[in-house]
Amino acid sequence: MIDSHTHLFLCERPEAEVVAAAVEAGVGRMLNVGLDAPSNLLAVAAAECYESVFATVGCHPTEAAGFDDDTAEEIARLAADKEKVRAIGETGIDYYRETASRAEQRRAFEAQIDIARDRELPIVIHARDPEGETGAVDDVFEILDSRGDGVRVILHCFAAPWRTGDAIDRGWYCSFSGVVTYPSADDLREAAEQLPDELVLVETDAPYLAPQPIRGQTNEPAHVVSTAETVAEVRGVAYSELERVVEANAQTLFGW
Repeated sequence: MIDSHTHLFLCERPEAEVVAAAVEAGVGRMLNVGLDAPSNLLAVAAAECYESVFATVGCHPTEAAGFDDDTAEEIARLAADKEKVRAIGETGIDYYRETASRAEQRRAFEAQIDIARDRELPIVIHARDPEGETGAVDDVFEILDSRGDGVRVILHCFAAPWRTGDAIDRGWYCSFSGVVTYPSADDLREAAEQLPDELVLVETDAPYLAPQPIRGQTNEPAHVVSTAETVAEVRGVAYSELERVVEANAQTLFGW
């Protein structure tokens, strides 16, 4: 199994323990996702330490205040390390916590789309709205449609089931977090059922969004297994078959 989105540098336990627990649980590859300049360096450092860990570098939309050409250049510089860095992001739009203006978020997002294209790397997308609204998701689709031609897209922590068909039409990968295991998440489970094999991924977003069996506790990459079990169940396949599918998709995307 793989974890397509984790933040090892935010987990409570030491990274070595977290990585070892994941490998013991059968998680052979983890994508350690940077959020800003300091965490980008931490993500790359972990990728240098552990064979099973690879990194992304980027600027999260809530960290986009003050994003400038120097910020973009540093992301591009780090992304030149193709051995360790396998994607750009996470980036996107967040109207739930507007710690950066909408204009700043858009500028940072567009710059990172350009970096992903230039470096020939996939891009990890964050889109979050206040409850009952869809503006961030809509803007993410609009910006990618206008600027992201040729860039491979991962919709991290996929939470827009009403746009499942649109994602499929665009060939975008949808990565399901522990939220898909929650009793109230029938719409997400339906989305997980609808996706073609070649667009399915699973993730933890650790230390956040622990799956139902440990809900409310700190999440870790090892717990992606619980999420994958639910996705396999709703898709009507054995766990081993889903494992084969998501590992193949991650290999296609990240080249690991």
